[in-house]
Amino acid sequence: MISLELKLCLTKSMKSINHYLENYAVSHQHHTNKKIHYVCVPLILFSILGLLHQVIIYTPYSLASLLFLGAMVYYSLLNVKASMVMLVFGGLSYVLVDQISQRINPTEAIAVFLSIFVLSWIGQFIGHKIEGKKPSFFEDLQYLLIGPLWILPKPILDFIKK
Repeated sequence: MISLELKLCLTKSMKSINHYLENYAVSHQHHTNKKIHYVCVPLILFSILGLLHQVIIYTPYSLASLLFLGAMVYYSLLNVKASMVMLVFGGLSYVLVDQISQRINPTEAIAVFLSIFVLSWIGQFIGHKIEGKKPSFFEDLQYLLIGPLWILPKPILDFIKK
C-alpha cells in the first residue's frame, strides 16, 4: 500500500477532480464533439487495453495489467470514488479484452484493437476540429485519464464530485 507520506507528496501537486473535469469541459462544449467523445473515449481505452494485453509479461499478466494498475493508483490518489467507478468500468473492459483475446489469435487481435484505436483517434481529432479547440491533453497528459471520467453519466459524475 502507498504510505501516507508518499501519497501526500504525490497529491500535493494534484488539483481536485472538479478542477480537472471543469477544465476538460472547456474544450468539449460543441454537441457533436461531445457525442464523438462519448463513443471514442471508451473505444480508445478499450483498444489500448487490447493492444497492451497482447504483450505478456508473466502469465497471466500483460502490459495491460500494469497500465490498469497504474491508472488505478492515479485515480485513487485523485479521488477514491473515481477509483471505485473506474475499477468497475476498467475491469469490465479488461475482462472483455481478455475474452476477445482468448478467441482470436494475437495477430488478429492486434489488427482489431489497432483499427479501433486509429479510427477512434481520427474521430477525436475530427471532434476537436469541429469544436475549434485543441485536445486537453496537449496542455497536460493527465487529461488522458480525465477523459474516461468526463464521459460518465451525470449521476455517476455527481457521485464522484461529492
